[in-house]
Amino acid sequence: MTTGETDRWVRRFHPAPDGAVQLVCLPHAGGSASFYFPVSAALSPAIEVLAVQYPARQDRRHEPSIDDMDEYAERVYAALAPALGGQIAFFGHSMGAVLAFEVARRLEHDGKVARALFLSGRRGPGTHRDERVHEQGDDGILAELRKMSGTDARVFGDEELVRMIMPAMRADYRAVERYRCEPDATVSSPLVVLTGDDDPKTSVDEARAWQRNTTGSFELLTFPGGHFYLTRHVPAVLQVIKETLRPVPASS
Repeated sequence: MTTGETDRWVRRFHPAPDGAVQLVCLPHAGGSASFYFPVSAALSPAIEVLAVQYPARQDRRHEPSIDDMDEYAERVYAALAPALGGQIAFFGHSMGAVLAFEVARRLEHDGKVARALFLSGRRGPGTHRDERVHEQGDDGILAELRKMSGTDARVFGDEELVRMIMPAMRADYRAVERYRCEPDATVSSPLVVLTGDDDPKTSVDEARAWQRNTTGSFELLTFPGGHFYLTRHVPAVLQVIKETLRPVPASS
């Protein structure tokens, strides 16, 4: 993968000095790298955020969408690999949690274990729901977005903008709704799973099911709120990240 390809996929909003922990942040379905700009600002310079920009949105809006999770993971990993340093962690929300897990599996296959995976707003891959939002018309997808409360309400009144984002949104839903993984697939990294206690997409028990997908430590943190609980609890979520990724004392 060329440097140019890496630059297409990865946004470094606040570059950090060499040696900083790198936190790869993966957006939700229909989301973009800019969702993580405030996270990058808050964690810099101790933690460098590498926010992934999916195709078919914002500055990549003219590129074709991806509607298969394996292809997503392969392309994200290939783009990230040249940018990764010594200490790596992942944060993914909703669809981004699935991608974080799959990219971390590929990283581990190549001999490197992530410091931690922060998996937010997504049930464990060993659970299953028969979800078919991607098969609905545009109005059905818009209704789903309203229910999740994660999209600026002004978007729904802008017909041109809705038409622009709809192909990427439908492709993302298709990718995550068709995603299947071996129920006992694991990583060695610690998993920190975060969920809202009123999330219509993920019950607390479904979030706890991630425990079977690590041979490392596991922590489940529940916050008041729905699918986008994290926008209401930014300081608390950031504190979890900082505490988990605090510097490891050098061995004497």
